[in-house]
Amino acid sequence: MEISLSRRSAIVTGGSKGIGFAVAARFAASGADVAIVARSGDALKEAAAAIGRSSQNRIIGVQADISKAADVQRAYDEVMSAFDKIDIIVNNAGTSRAMPFDKVTDEILHDDLELKLFAAVRLIRLVMPQMKERRWGRIINVLNIGAKAPRPNSMPTSVSRAAGLAMTKALSHELAPHNVLVNAMLVGLIRADQHEQHAKRANVPIEEYYKTLEKEIPIKRVGEAEEFANLACFLASEQGGYITGTAINVDGGRSPVV
Repeated sequence: MEISLSRRSAIVTGGSKGIGFAVAARFAASGADVAIVARSGDALKEAAAAIGRSSQNRIIGVQADISKAADVQRAYDEVMSAFDKIDIIVNNAGTSRAMPFDKVTDEILHDDLELKLFAAVRLIRLVMPQMKERRWGRIINVLNIGAKAPRPNSMPTSVSRAAGLAMTKALSHELAPHNVLVNAMLVGLIRADQHEQHAKRANVPIEEYYKTLEKEIPIKRVGEAEEFANLACFLASEQGGYITGTAINVDGGRSPVV
């Protein structure tokens, strides 16, 4: 199946590495103009340049800390200045934080919600009017499988991701009459920078670290970011035009619930 995002403009938060980078690259390869948003300026420049080398479309990097409302507004303004419109949002910012409940302070929970929930809320709020006016839009919220089936010692991430799941379903009903589709993609174990950091802190070779994780996955391997990006591209396209209000596990069967 050939998927085209020609004449579409997308914004991908957390887009300089891992899943976000793979999604942005896949969108660009399918014909979209793409803005990637990230906090790290150097990584952002490298990511935008790498995608730009293999794409004829407009690729921009926007440095912003989207846990801050002012930065969300500034990022939106920069993307609108470059593209004039935003058709696709991928809310991907945030890494996993997991600890026992008695270790979760008010500050930790607040910061996690700002980055993983409120950042998405604020960006959607800004873009939604133009999507409704054009009667076309795609919103993809990247969550994790803990949003459906939280494990012990999984807060604050399981809480913020569950909130994102509820928002996805509620918003899908509100926006469906305007042909704006809202879906969630739930990450299982996929190769990403955060896993490399975990392995480094544990002083374990990365492939050995992944081998340990594979024991929990029915398909017996860790996923690739490009596999995640392929589904995101489908959901963002015309071919995915009858799918909304879903939360799809991209996890090799790891989640205990559908």
